[in-house]
Amino acid sequence: MKIGYARVSTDDQNLDLQMDALNKAGCERIFTDHGVSGIAVNRPGLSQAIAAVGTGDVLVVWKLDRLGRSLSFLIELIEKLRNDQAGFESLSDGINTTTAGGKLVFHILGALAEFERALISERSKAGMRAARKRGKHLGRPVKLSQEQISHAAGMIREERETVSGMAGLLKVDRTTLHRALKRKAKTA
Repeated sequence: MKIGYARVSTDDQNLDLQMDALNKAGCERIFTDHGVSGIAVNRPGLSQAIAAVGTGDVLVVWKLDRLGRSLSFLIELIEKLRNDQAGFESLSDGINTTTAGGKLVFHILGALAEFERALISERSKAGMRAARKRGKHLGRPVKLSQEQISHAAGMIREERETVSGMAGLLKVDRTTLHRALKRKAKTA
C-alpha cells in the first residue's frame, strides 16, 4: 500500500498540488500537516503517516523537502523505513527506494551527509585547538577565581576551615572546590 504525506509551511499555502500528485501516484491514505515548518520536530501528520506504514508499504511524498529540511533527518527516516521493511518514494525528485537505482541515490545522499558531518566536526576541533592556543577557556565557565582558590587552600592548610566549610562560604559544591584545589596543587 502507498501512504502519502503532504505538508505546507504557511497557512496561506494550500495542499492541492501535492494531494493531486499523491492521488495520481495511487496513495490509498494521505496524511497532511498544514502551516508546519519542515524543521519542526512535532508534526502530527508525519507521525501518523509513519505509524501507518507497515511491512511492504511505501511512504510517498510529492517532493523531498516536504518530508524535512535536514538531510540527517531524511536519512534517519529512510533508514527506519528500510528497517521496517518499507519503502520511500519522492515523486518530483525521482527517488524510489524500492528500486536498485533509488537505493543507490539515497546511499549517495547518505554518504554526502556523513562527509558533511565529518567536515563540521573537523572545523569544530580546529577552532577549539586555536582557541586553546590563544588561552581561551573551553567548556563550562570557571566558578572560582585563582584568588579564591589560593585563599581556600590557605585556610584549609592552616586548619582554620574544612573543604566543605570553604565550599559553603564560596557558594560552590564541595567537589568543585576539591577539583580546583587538586588542579592548583598540580601546577604548583
